Amino acid sequence: MSEENMNLTIKAWRQKNSQARGNFETVKLSNVSPDMSFLEMLDVMNEQLMKEGKEAFAFDHDCREGICGMCSLVINGMPHGPDNLVTTCQLHMRKFNDGDTIVIEPWRSAAFPVIRDCAVNRSAFDRIIQAGGFVSINTGNAPPASTLPVPKANADRAFDAAACIGCGACVAACKNASAMLFVSAKVSHLSYLPQGKPEAQKRVLAMVEQMDKEGFGNCTNLFECEAACPKGISVEFIAKMNREYMCASALYAERVYSADA
Repeated sequence: MSEENMNLTIKAWRQKNSQARGNFETVKLSNVSPDMSFLEMLDVMNEQLMKEGKEAFAFDHDCREGICGMCSLVINGMPHGPDNLVTTCQLHMRKFNDGDTIVIEPWRSAAFPVIRDCAVNRSAFDRIIQAGGFVSINTGNAPPASTLPVPKANADRAFDAAACIGCGACVAACKNASAMLFVSAKVSHLSYLPQGKPEAQKRVLAMVEQMDKEGFGNCTNLFECEAACPKGISVEFIAKMNREYMCASALYAERVYSADA
């Protein structure tokens, strides 16, 4: 890997909106520092485009600290690029070499329509969370921790699931555009904790139903989602969600049957 400034060829996906046909635009960049983040490189590219009288390249970003989940680019065929456990904003140009061609595409999923170029609408995730992301607990001062004991193993697993930042890399990596890893992380985060127990069955049914309404595909257990996840969310959460969904469905069917009888 080069430690000197690099010359790069960028092939960036350009698309006016979700209805328009898109195409790749080639941009030549010179003197790119290996210490730049990938998004800083795109800032430099946009400055060059605007100086040439062209429209800037649209891409999602916010905190640029690997927390918000906004940066959503497929880089050389890999969500968030050729590094492990990082978001696009944490990817540095030292992962590339002088003379490289870098292909940039959006998250490709029917549930994530293109807004412009590589900026996509991920409000489907918001609606899934809204469908079941709540707990029944009185507001007010936080109770002493000792009054709600949580086994250390459960607390650790809840924390692991809560690490999901909702970026959508799992959807972009999956050949079926499945959102199972995202949904299972959100379901599991609360189901491990006592605060999430009262609505646990209702929550998993509602969130899975909303996921299906949004048009995400099914999971076929290829584990591409786990490999692409910048926070290392495990596919074990998918298995946990499937078990909870089946149990909740059976109990719901039993209640309906009992009511009809």
